[in-house]
Amino acid sequence: MPRTTANSKMIMAANPDSPISEVYRTLKLNIEFSVFDRELKTITITSANDGEGKTTTALNLAAAYAKAGRKVVLVDANLRRPAVHLAFNETNNTGLSNYLAGMSTVNDIIKQSKVPNLTFIASGPIPPNPSELLASERMKSLLAELNEQYDVVIIDTPPALSLTDARIIATKCDGVLLVVNQGKLKRTEAKKLNDDLVHLKVNLIGVVFNKMNTKDAAAYLYRS
Repeated sequence: MPRTTANSKMIMAANPDSPISEVYRTLKLNIEFSVFDRELKTITITSANDGEGKTTTALNLAAAYAKAGRKVVLVDANLRRPAVHLAFNETNNTGLSNYLAGMSTVNDIIKQSKVPNLTFIASGPIPPNPSELLASERMKSLLAELNEQYDVVIIDTPPALSLTDARIIATKCDGVLLVVNQGKLKRTEAKKLNDDLVHLKVNLIGVVFNKMNTKDAAAYLYRS
């Protein structure tokens, strides 16, 4: 993926005809072709470490599906450093953590974005026990309900190497998309993460090389 700035996280909404937006549409198509014989409705998006662009990828991939006519919900399951609400210029007063704590209903936490077909669930206030909440039966029930209501459920999570949160969510979803900061991920880190995902028997649907310059990104897409 090409480089993006903080102000262009929702490039699919701000400038859908840009070359970067085309990259996200291509990513959506690549995902669909890679699992053409299987149903893929719930997608975990994570990275090995923080700052690799997973939230930007989650936002724009969700928008790409929505602009293709799919009914999409984007869930911010990063209950430690949430960011999805910022992209939509919303507060984080109510969200996933409220629901998981039994304080809100599903209808209370779903918000409509300005992108047609795209709704989102903010993380809500940061709780003292993120991993326990994500592993709870209420999280399982929420995913089942969203799976019934939406064509695509995209879940943004914390980094998978240092925290268990993403791995917990990954085991509950149809597939995992790993976002890698080009040139930054160490070989030992990549091997450890791959081993962890294999051990959990999750479906790794692909790897996104993020923060590439435009020339490299074009070459990468051509080879793929």
